Amino acid sequence: MKTPPKIRTLDKIDLAILDALQSNSRISNVNLAKKVNLSASPCLDRVKRLETEGFIERYGAVLNAPMLKFGLTAYVEVTLDKSTSEVFDTFAEEVAQIKQIAECDMVAGGFDYLLKIRISDMAEYRAVLGQVVDIPGVAKNHTYVVIERIKIDKGLPII
Repeated sequence: MKTPPKIRTLDKIDLAILDALQSNSRISNVNLAKKVNLSASPCLDRVKRLETEGFIERYGAVLNAPMLKFGLTAYVEVTLDKSTSEVFDTFAEEVAQIKQIAECDMVAGGFDYLLKIRISDMAEYRAVLGQVVDIPGVAKNHTYVVIERIKIDKGLPII
């Protein structure tokens, strides 16, 4: 068996860089360097290394969902009829094709998957739910519609 590669321990500066970038990925290298008390060149080297080593997966923008007509969020619990690799694989492949499913997590507990769905209205929710329940192996589902978002994900609490 192949042993996984050892993950390097990050120092205070690496963690400060990651924290700053997850708050503002558009920060200039010069401003980032000032923020973490480095000169620009070593700061850029560290950022490149963090990217190469996989600590930084991607950069992006946080979009305003309601303004783009995705203001309704629902969480759907999905229970499969069997716990086999084939059923799990089929479900994962099918879910990946439904663009309104923002997140899909396999979970332990009373059901198999938790889906986060972003839609414009209940009619679109109904259409997406129809796609989900038509996936081979889906036995039952239960939906929770978000009424009010209390706290949003601001990134990892690394420092």
